[in-house]
Amino acid sequence: MNFSMGSMRNSLALCGFALVLLVLPARGEVYLSPEKFLSESFGGATPPPEFVWLTGALAGQAEAVLGHKPAGLRIRYWALGARSAWILDEIGKTEAITAGVVVEDQKIARMQVLEYRESRGAEVRHAFFTNQFIGLGLQEDTRLSGALDGISGATLSVRAMENMARLALLLARHAQAAQSSAP
Repeated sequence: MNFSMGSMRNSLALCGFALVLLVLPARGEVYLSPEKFLSESFGGATPPPEFVWLTGALAGQAEAVLGHKPAGLRIRYWALGARSAWILDEIGKTEAITAGVVVEDQKIARMQVLEYRESRGAEVRHAFFTNQFIGLGLQEDTRLSGALDGISGATLSVRAMENMARLALLLARHAQAAQSSAP
């Protein structure tokens, strides 16, 4: 084989470029901004944010729901009466999925993928999947009150979505109880 110095440089440059593409993390696909999600969830008048602190028994319950320790010590939410909105992140296979969950009267009123970063399984963003969550509540054993149809090839993304739904319901229950007991 007869390679010239120029073709060898071009080959090395191409290999280097391919390596960079493999090493760089995949960029997520943003389907809806958090601001737009909140605006739509509260009819255009987003209430100010509030926080739930993950301490004591609540921290243990959140860890049991997720199957791992939550990423932070507090979670921001927005509430107006019995309606609350939660923007949560959970790892699918290797990357975070950001979802918005609206809870009203301890049932899911809306669930939507805001940003999806995985290379596969993005079908969880479609209404045919997310609409299954509407009307579900949280049982005492922290399972959802109804069954979900999975998506072949997206098992970990489905599990992440289910865990975010369960966490939002758990936190909404806690926030509502704290609000009820406040003077």
